[in-house]
Amino acid sequence: MIDKINLLKNVGKFASVSSGNSLPLERLTLIYAENGRGKTTLAAILRSLATGEPTPIIERRRFGAQTPPHVVIQLSNARNLVFQAGKWNAQLPDLVIFDDTFVDRNVCSGLAVDVSHRKNLHELVLGIRGVELSQRLGLLVERIQEHNKSLRYKGGLIPATARGGLTVDSLCALPNRPHMDAEIQEKERMLAAIQEQAAVLTKPHFDGISLPTFDVATIAGILQKGLPDLDAEAANRVSRHIAELGRGGEKWISDGVELLPPPGSDGTCPFCAQNLGGSSLITHYRAYFSQAYENLKRRITRLLSEVTAICDGSTQANFERSVRVSVERRYFWSKFCDISEIAIDTASIVSDWIAAGQAITNLLNAKQAAPLEQILLDRKTRNALEVYAMHRRRVSLINEEIIASNQKIHQVKEKVKAGNLEVIENELSYLRATESRFSPDIAPLCEGYLAEKSAKAATEDERDQVKIELRKYRRRVFPKYRDGVNKYLEKFNTGFRLETLTSRDSSGGPTGNYDLEINNALVRVAGGRPRPGKPSFSNTLSAGDRSTIALAFFLESLDQHYSIGDTIVVIDDPISSLDEHRSWATEREVRRLVDSAGQVIVLSHNKQFLCRMWEAVDRESRVALEIVRDSNG
Repeated sequence: MIDKINLLKNVGKFASVSSGNSLPLERLTLIYAENGRGKTTLAAILRSLATGEPTPIIERRRFGAQTPPHVVIQLSNARNLVFQAGKWNAQLPDLVIFDDTFVDRNVCSGLAVDVSHRKNLHELVLGIRGVELSQRLGLLVERIQEHNKSLRYKGGLIPATARGGLTVDSLCALPNRPHMDAEIQEKERMLAAIQEQAAVLTKPHFDGISLPTFDVATIAGILQKGLPDLDAEAANRVSRHIAELGRGGEKWISDGVELLPPPGSDGTCPFCAQNLGGSSLITHYRAYFSQAYENLKRRITRLLSEVTAICDGSTQANFERSVRVSVERRYFWSKFCDISEIAIDTASIVSDWIAAGQAITNLLNAKQAAPLEQILLDRKTRNALEVYAMHRRRVSLINEEIIASNQKIHQVKEKVKAGNLEVIENELSYLRATESRFSPDIAPLCEGYLAEKSAKAATEDERDQVKIELRKYRRRVFPKYRDGVNKYLEKFNTGFRLETLTSRDSSGGPTGNYDLEINNALVRVAGGRPRPGKPSFSNTLSAGDRSTIALAFFLESLDQHYSIGDTIVVIDDPISSLDEHRSWATEREVRRLVDSAGQVIVLSHNKQFLCRMWEAVDRESRVALEIVRDSNG
């Protein structure tokens, strides 16, 4: 409760008034003053104290004052609330005021009801809890606008070249792909294959690469081959004789054996015409140069022919050509699928190939010259054959890989047949955008954008929850408030009532809207200038009616939203423009407040009204003051 008004200095009409420090206020404080003596100023000071807003005092700074306004108000607990240097040291929120400012703010300005009135009326009906929800909703809406602004900025940081035709939201929402590089390569190859469709469909597969084989086991066996049915004595004797004959002797004898007479006859020698009967050497010749011997020579000759064919220059040229063709095809097909490198040193292979073939040929020639002489593969020849075998094994592995690649080539051709250029281009564009999305330069920008978007979503969720809560609150409060106002209008015997009282959301914020029912006719109360010839707030209500509606709204707000026992109620000239009945009704309602409110302060220039209030209240709970002129203040 306000106990004293200790100082009013340089505010409105008050030059420097300190006499109030000896005038304690009571639960009902009546303040009388003629017009222009400072009642409105005093109400403004108390409104500033309630809200903490300094403007109502600062704008009333006394003309010609050398120092700024200074106010000291003492509470019943002896605490001083001081306005000095343009601000209060504390505020008194449990203080409500009905005056012209209340009417002008919440109901109408003269004859007009505009958007600001309906906004303020909305807050009045909602009360403290509802206003908190409404303000919270407004702050959340502002925060969402800031999120949108931040999203536009952060989205602008992501260059269009990185998005691949996608929106920022679509780009940032792309999932990461663990094998993205491989997917991009596959799509690029597929696109290239479709673009070269004719060549892809006509280009041959791999034919394969191979090196001929030297049958080393067979060669070694032939080189060591003798005639097991020829006894050692005969073989030694013939061998010694052949050795005495010199180079080519064995072949000469072998050919001559063919000219000998049949075994068992006493024929003559085809060379010297001597009788051969009884010659043991002839018998040995026949055994030595038997059919087995001829077979051995033929095998040697055939094997030598095979080796010669393997080492033929055309065979080597065919090998080199097959390698060259395979390399060319590999270059073509590697644009469309994975094919291993064909790394074959043909010059080195052919050189070692020739060396191995020459070494074997030399041995076979020696064997051919002495078929019965056993010849071993020497180390040099074995090394040459092993080097060639290593080349052959490596070429065989390469050949297996490229032949296996034919399946990939077949798949490429099938995909090209069924492929759609536009689809592949779109898929490739999507993959490249994904690659860009997770690149070191773009990924942080996208993460920042997504974080802002997530924060916005959280704020929107919070906004929606507050909306729901506020909507439920409005549905409960507005009908109840309308019924309460109508009860007061009935007490004041106005002859009209609120037909509706609703809340409406608009781009400028929520507003309170109501319609009046006057003589069973509906009058809509809306902002703006009324249409000529139509009933409206301005042409159907008198000044007293407008004041009465404002007072009914004020009284109902006390009933709905305030802990009245702790509230200080200030009423400034409540019966202006009211007839006798409404004045008495107002007096009755103010007296009711005295019984329930923490304190009631009534300011008026109407002595009769104040006297009736004075007489109706217990003398222990009342005090009456007068504001009088003192010199120029």
